[in-house]
Amino acid sequence: MESFSRMLNAQMVLLVYLAVGMYCMKAGLIDRDTKKKLVDIILKITLPCMIFNSFNKPLTPEVLIQTALILVVAVAISILSFLLGKVIYNKYPQKKKSILQYCTLVNNSGFLGMPMVSAVYGSDGLFAASIFIIPNRIFMWTAGLAMFTTADFRTKCRNILLNPCIVTVFLGIIRRMTGFPVPGFLDEAVANIGAVTTPLSMMVIGTMLIGVPWKKLLEPSIFYLAFVRLIALPLVALFILNLIHAEPMLAGVSLILTGMPAGSTSALLAAKYGADEDYASRCIVTTTIMSLATIPVLMLLLCCLLYTSPSPRDTR
Repeated sequence: MESFSRMLNAQMVLLVYLAVGMYCMKAGLIDRDTKKKLVDIILKITLPCMIFNSFNKPLTPEVLIQTALILVVAVAISILSFLLGKVIYNKYPQKKKSILQYCTLVNNSGFLGMPMVSAVYGSDGLFAASIFIIPNRIFMWTAGLAMFTTADFRTKCRNILLNPCIVTVFLGIIRRMTGFPVPGFLDEAVANIGAVTTPLSMMVIGTMLIGVPWKKLLEPSIFYLAFVRLIALPLVALFILNLIHAEPMLAGVSLILTGMPAGSTSALLAAKYGADEDYASRCIVTTTIMSLATIPVLMLLLCCLLYTSPSPRDTR
């Protein structure tokens, strides 16, 4: 139950950051343009630094096996999310359907999930999370982008290969495999910049909660998305993790990242390609608010399974 206690403590800290962001938006300290710039700073500077700093341990055979395991789970969840989105939203008009499909496939694992994993599991969890998000980012710039437009193959490859988080993962792997020495002052600077990610990202999410009419968040289709995104998919992940007897830390990281709310890029792509930007924003806000309640519940369920399920050794 220790991980559940850490999760509750992390949730309380994150809620404080969230409240500060709401205050800053309400007081005019952050406006719409500032918010966009802060998002860019997080996604292109602080989050990559946070990821790179997580590659601070040797890539032993045991670590590589764990990495392969979590990657398989991530790929399975991404494929399931894509296939589900293809069939369960057909009754909605195309402008909404594309957003619902995208929000089911692409979650906020980088912007919200990574800081949350870091708060609960530290650098070891962050290392696993850096690997876990790779399939999600690949699907985001291929199948996800195709839901709004028909980008050519070269554009899709460029979007994937130039994504700062993906680039940082590969740099981290190269650093660990080659043992390339990094000056101490540079390591410390990268670590300190990465440490800004958690409070800054939650403050930005807090600004998103200001200015959205609460009544417009109560649309049935958004609750349908929230059920799929925040409950159904994490439960499938929980089943898979329990089936393969994943280690507690890997199971917790996988569950947190699978249960993340709709990806913030859905509103950006909706605005760019003529979908319903307002609807996408409401999907993000509603699922984000609800995730603050569903994630601790999922973690409690995981803890219960870990304590009641026999380990592989016990079954021999």
